[in-house]
Amino acid sequence: MIGTVVYWSLMKMYNIVIKFASLFNPKAKQWIKGRKKIFSHIQATINNDSSQRVWFHCASLGEFEQARPVIEAFKENFPKYKIILTFFSPSGYEVRKNYNLADWVFYLPLDTPRNARQLISLFKPTIALFAKYDFWYFILRELNKKGVKVVLFSAIFRDNQLFFNKLIGGWYRRLLYFFDYIFVQDKNSFRLLRNIGLKNIEIAGDTRFDRVVKIAQKFQPLPLIEPYVSDKTIVAGSTWEDDDRILAEYINTNPEAQLIIAPHEVTHKSLHRLTKLFKNKYVLYTELAEGKKTQIAPQVIIINTIGLLAKLYRYGTITYVGGGFGHGIHNLLEAVVYGKPVVFGPNHNKFKEAIDLLDHGIGFCIHDAQEAKEVFDTLFNNPVKLKEISHEALRYIYNNTGATDKIIRWIKNNL
Repeated sequence: MIGTVVYWSLMKMYNIVIKFASLFNPKAKQWIKGRKKIFSHIQATINNDSSQRVWFHCASLGEFEQARPVIEAFKENFPKYKIILTFFSPSGYEVRKNYNLADWVFYLPLDTPRNARQLISLFKPTIALFAKYDFWYFILRELNKKGVKVVLFSAIFRDNQLFFNKLIGGWYRRLLYFFDYIFVQDKNSFRLLRNIGLKNIEIAGDTRFDRVVKIAQKFQPLPLIEPYVSDKTIVAGSTWEDDDRILAEYINTNPEAQLIIAPHEVTHKSLHRLTKLFKNKYVLYTELAEGKKTQIAPQVIIINTIGLLAKLYRYGTITYVGGGFGHGIHNLLEAVVYGKPVVFGPNHNKFKEAIDLLDHGIGFCIHDAQEAKEVFDTLFNNPVKLKEISHEALRYIYNNTGATDKIIRWIKNNL
C-alpha cells in the first residue's frame, strides 16, 4: 500500500515537473501537447469499433524497432484483429504516428488509477504486448483486473535494478507479476526472474535481429550513394555532437578516407554544425538528388533526410554508430547485419548486443579521437581481418534470429 501511494505521488510530481519543463523544452512541450484531451481523441478515433483489438506499447523509437517484427507477424497471423500502438515518448510517436500496420496510434496517458481505468475501457484489448520495458503500475493492474492477457517481450534485466533489491524491491516486483508471460533476451535475465519466483518466462532473444535480417534481405541500392563509395568508406549513423567531432578529426586529417554521415537529429542546428566541421569537403544528400556539386567527388556526404540509414550501412567498409558518448548507443544490429565492423563510444554497458560484439571481435569501443584513428587505420589496412569480421558478424546475427516466431507461437496457443 505504501509503495502504491509513493508511486502515485511520483506520477503527480512527474506531471508537475514536465509541465514546468514544457515552458522551455520542445520535447516536454510535445509530451504535454500530445496528451491534451487524449481520452476524447481516443474515443472519437476508435468510435465504438467492435473489432477485436491487440495493444502494442513502446516507450520510444528504439522499442518500436523491437515491436515492429512482432506487429508484422501478428498482422499476418491474426488479420481480423485491429492494432493499437502507443508511445510514451514524443520521439517515438512523432516518427511513427502514421505507421501503416497500426489502425490507431496514440500517446500513452500518464499512469494514474483514473487514467488507467479510462484507457482500458476505451481500448478494450484482448491482449496487450509491451516491448522491452516501460512498466506502468496502474495500467498493468487494470489490465490484470479486466482479464487481459499481458506479454512482455525482448526484455532484459540487470542485477542492479530495483526489482532485485532485497530491501525495497518487493513492491516493484509486483509489476512483473502482472505479466502473463515474459520473453527475455538472455540467460542472466531468465536467472534473475527465476530467483524472485517468476515461472512464466522464456529465453527468446531480441526481436531486432529478425527485423534487421528482414531489412537486409529486402535491400535496394542507393544509386546516388554508390558512385562515391570506396574501400575506405566510413558510414556513421545516429551521431551526436561528440561523435561528429571525433569523426571530423579523422576525416580532416585523412584525405583518402570517405565518410557518409547520418546525424541522429536532422535539424538546422545539427546540419549547420556538420557543415562547419567539414567545411568545403561535404555535399548534402539532397544536393546529390538535385544533381548539384557532383563534378568533384566529395569526401563527406551528409544525409539530411530520414529513412536511409538501414540501407546506408551496407556501403561502409567500417561503420560507426553514435550515442555512445551520451545516453547510450543506437541500433548496432542495423550495421552488423551487413557483415560490417562497428565502432561506438564508451556508454554501452546497458546494451547486451554491444557486449556481445566486443566479445566476438566485431565491435570496437573508442573513448577519444586518438583511439578512433587507431581502430580506423587498423581495419582499413587489414583486409584479411575485415573479411574475418564479416563472417563472424553474419554468424552472430543469424544465430540470434527467431524471437518473433517464439512470441507468435505463444500467442497462438494462448489467445
